[in-house]
Amino acid sequence: MESIDFGITILLFVLGALAFIVSTISGGGGALIMVPVLNWLIGVSKTAPVLNLGTFLGRPARLIIFWKHIDWKVCLWYAPAAIAGAWIGGWLFESIRAEWLQIFVGLFLISTVFQYRFGKKERSFEMKLWYFIPLGLLVSVLGTIVGALGPVLNPFYLNLGLDKEDMIATKTANSFLMGLSQLGSYAFFGLLHGELWAYGLALGLGATAGNIIGKKMLSQMSSKTFRRLVIALMVISGILLIWKQL
Repeated sequence: MESIDFGITILLFVLGALAFIVSTISGGGGALIMVPVLNWLIGVSKTAPVLNLGTFLGRPARLIIFWKHIDWKVCLWYAPAAIAGAWIGGWLFESIRAEWLQIFVGLFLISTVFQYRFGKKERSFEMKLWYFIPLGLLVSVLGTIVGALGPVLNPFYLNLGLDKEDMIATKTANSFLMGLSQLGSYAFFGLLHGELWAYGLALGLGATAGNIIGKKMLSQMSSKTFRRLVIALMVISGILLIWKQL
């Protein structure tokens, strides 16, 4: 077991707070922004377990804050497939190269700026509830391997008509249920150990603080500004993922 680097622990708390302020006011993506940072700090092989532990620990605060805005119909379609996908992803974790997956995810995220015509369009395609079944499975498998894929779902939530608090709340509920399964799969397959628990805890405490601060900022924001921030963060996340891997 490696010793805990307290400098990294403190840095992860600060980065977690900043990332989840951004995440709250732009529809998610704070965790994905942290992927290249964690790749550099602790290594690619440790990023996904630490990031998913940290974001999971930060979700209860966000759930409580946004509880009344959750669209439970979406959760009913998404969560069962996502739970199954987390176990499949945990099983595949050691055998699939996350680097190439991050490049493909990055390209999709960058494409959203053209899908929404730089934020001028409210929707880019018709979205139906049953689409969340295959989405839940695919995003959960890939997210368990890569560490974070939150922004990938943003176009689908936007096209369903979810906005601001409704989108944040529903994403959080889905992610919390998926996170339970992800952590179970990491523990079962021996992927969470030693110092990774400490790093994940520090990140989670920072994320909790960021969620509280971000909620206050979101309430003062217009829907149009929110949509533009969602798209901007998806593009930035995509560029960071590709840049780090290339």
